[in-house]
Amino acid sequence: MEASVILPILKKKLAFLSGGKDRRSGLILTIPLCLEQTNMDELSVTLDYLLSIPSEKCKARGFTVIVDGRKSQWNVVKTVVLMLQNVVPAEVSLVCVVKPDEFWDKKVTHFCFWKEKDRLGFEVILVSANKLTRYIEPCQLTEDFGGSLTYDHMDWLNKRLVFEKFTKESTSLLDELALINNGSDKGNQQEKERSVDLNFLPSLDPETVLQTGHELLSELQQRRFNGSDGGVSWSPMDDELLAQPQVMKLLDSLREQYTRYQEVCRQRSKRTQLEEIQQKVMQFRSVALDVLLVRRPCCCCCIWTLDFTCFWVVNWLEGPGSEQLRAQWGIGDSIRASQALQQKHEEIESQHSEWFAVYVELNQQIAALLNAGDEEDLVELKSLQQQLSDVCYRQASQLEFRQNLLQAALEFHGVAQDLSQQLDGLLGMLCVDVAPADGASIQQTLKLLEEKLKSVDVGLQGLREKGQGLLDQISNQASWAYGKDVTIENKENVDHIQGVMEDMQLRKQRCEDMVDVRRLKMLQMVQLFKCEEDAAQAVEWLSELLDALLKTHIRLGDDAQETKVLLEKHRKFVDVAQSTYDYGRQLLQATVVLCQSLRCTSRSSGETLPRLNRVWKQFTVASEERVHRLEMAIAFHSNAEKILQDCPEEPEAINDEEQFDEIEAVGKSLLDRLTVPVVYPDGTEQYFGSPSDMASTAEHIRDRMKLVSLKRQQLRHPEMMTAES
Repeated sequence: MEASVILPILKKKLAFLSGGKDRRSGLILTIPLCLEQTNMDELSVTLDYLLSIPSEKCKARGFTVIVDGRKSQWNVVKTVVLMLQNVVPAEVSLVCVVKPDEFWDKKVTHFCFWKEKDRLGFEVILVSANKLTRYIEPCQLTEDFGGSLTYDHMDWLNKRLVFEKFTKESTSLLDELALINNGSDKGNQQEKERSVDLNFLPSLDPETVLQTGHELLSELQQRRFNGSDGGVSWSPMDDELLAQPQVMKLLDSLREQYTRYQEVCRQRSKRTQLEEIQQKVMQFRSVALDVLLVRRPCCCCCIWTLDFTCFWVVNWLEGPGSEQLRAQWGIGDSIRASQALQQKHEEIESQHSEWFAVYVELNQQIAALLNAGDEEDLVELKSLQQQLSDVCYRQASQLEFRQNLLQAALEFHGVAQDLSQQLDGLLGMLCVDVAPADGASIQQTLKLLEEKLKSVDVGLQGLREKGQGLLDQISNQASWAYGKDVTIENKENVDHIQGVMEDMQLRKQRCEDMVDVRRLKMLQMVQLFKCEEDAAQAVEWLSELLDALLKTHIRLGDDAQETKVLLEKHRKFVDVAQSTYDYGRQLLQATVVLCQSLRCTSRSSGETLPRLNRVWKQFTVASEERVHRLEMAIAFHSNAEKILQDCPEEPEAINDEEQFDEIEAVGKSLLDRLTVPVVYPDGTEQYFGSPSDMASTAEHIRDRMKLVSLKRQQLRHPEMMTAES
């Protein structure tokens, strides 16, 4: 079924493929119902046509059908949904019926689709337009449903018509060209001529069909490029809905068959021209032979015959032969054009070869007459021989120069084409947004970018060398135009060569500018990844410091001096942790700045920053607990040591009961604190060290408290000290 056949129905937009896809990558088929009664037959025809477009692989993923019933009645929606069962039951996976804001009367919607799922073969859901995004991403919905996907139905329809016309014409033309080309390759010469004569002109112009295909392919590629880089939403003219590979395949086949067809035509034209030349040459050979046979005894007659034949050869070389060379002054603007000019030049050379063969025979005959002729005939024969040689050598030089010029032009255009492809590849690489996973992949991409740019530099240098060589050949062109001014023609060739080189230079400069921007962006991305990695490493370091604080920083010292040393070491340890935290914060701030410059989101701000803050809060709580314990231990040891020292100079201080009570209270508080875990802000708990470590520390404190208690008893009962002494 072709779109042109059902064009009036398709224009009604009873259903369409917007190009959007569901979460399973299945295509979205939209049926916008209207206030007017929908013709079910026309809708069925539209669905049949639309479902014939996607590939089988695409159909296998299933369709999501959106039935827009906001402007229709319930019985129409129900009929459409039931019709889908007969039209596309296997391909439909989900049907979303968009209900109006004021829902249909429940009395008329008693038909429950969900109960009919097994019979229908697909799931049907009733959903409002603003909740449709629960099932389909907004970027895959058209503006009618609050999405951002752009769809132009008439533009799509026009492109479908162009595509189907090109497919039909190219297929028909391929069959005709294949018949012509295959017929020219089979049978004997007579069959070949008959086949070519009968089918020589195809019904369609190959150049026109090729141009249509190239314009269509360019349009599709432009849509793909804009959709992938410029942010424009996908249209339905992608590979699955318009089969871009099919267009490329048809173009390749058409170019191949058309090239063969041109070769068939060229060979036929060449054979025809050669036959005409051979016929003329044979006629003059026959005339000359008759004259020689009839008037053989007369040497003057022989000289006259040679003179007549030489005149004919010189007349053709300086006449039609030179005119052919005068008409061929261009060098072409592409590889194909240069190759076509080379083929034309080969035909001219073939025509000249017949006359050069006559020249060789005439030269041999003149040489024979010079050996056997009279003295009076030698001057005339040598003059005739010199004239003939001058004309033939001059014409041969012109042919050789033209051949060398065309070969140089072909090489120049070949290098230009290769360079253009390299620039296109480099531009395509620059137009694709960079989304690497890590710094190593960025470095690899940057290296590849530099290699491509270097390759372009080498290609441009090669193009300049080829172009300069071609310009030198043109400037050194011999004046063989026989009075014709070739300055204008040469100027066009020079302008073309210089224009190609300047255009390539400008394209390279634009690519270099884009490479500079991309290089800066990629270096910033490398720096971003480095900052993110270092920030994550800072979190790991802080976690290790926290772990070390809880597992190894558990001793409280055996005396006040040692405890003070431990407290000083702990403060230095906290300074290290503070520096690590500040370093991580600075790195994360740098990532924010880089992300603002790169216009991207930072993974660190969403993941690493909360981790860093969480670990730092845990470390702060544990550190403060450690400080409190050490300060209590210092107070305990200082007071205990003061009591335990034998200081008779201050008996009133030692006898103060309050000091003993304070030491006992501090010791008990310290023992109690050793049994309490560290409580983090998130409610989790963590103990310092192992139970055995804490037991050892507590035992030491208890021993010191026992000594203080014993001292207290001794001070209360001095007789005990006397008895002991």
